[in-house]
Amino acid sequence: MSDSPRPGPDGGPGFPAARPTPLATMLAVVAAGGVVGALARAGTLAAFPYRPTAFPWSTFAVNVVGCLLIGVLMVLLTRVWTDRPLLRPFLGVGVLGGFTTFSTYVLDVQQALRAGVPGTALAYLGATVLAALGAVWLGDAATGWLLDRTRAGGSAR
Repeated sequence: MSDSPRPGPDGGPGFPAARPTPLATMLAVVAAGGVVGALARAGTLAAFPYRPTAFPWSTFAVNVVGCLLIGVLMVLLTRVWTDRPLLRPFLGVGVLGGFTTFSTYVLDVQQALRAGVPGTALAYLGATVLAALGAVWLGDAATGWLLDRTRAGGSAR
């Protein structure tokens, strides 16, 4: 990698090319973020428990909110925080990766099926995918719109 400047997010003058982050530093940053995210998820699931026969609203909310925040984060990382190479591994892979949970999602579906409520399992299975994709899109679109309005000097209202 050269030290020549790379273009900024708007195509203008940018920042010097980033030096690669050492692997140990990257892993430590991801691990620290993962602890924060996993503890936030565990706390949420403990605060809002559910029975296997009920719709798992707390896991659903964790995954949808996490996806919304991933959409927001990706816009901020590509348009605002372009010179902070450890933010994506910490916040994206670590915090939000530890917060969201595919394994609990699948386990919840399996438990609903075993509990004899296939309708709940199927609704949860489909609703999570649709809501998560919609949340990423919404986070991305809303954050981009707010940044465009702010940079154009308009109000966000």
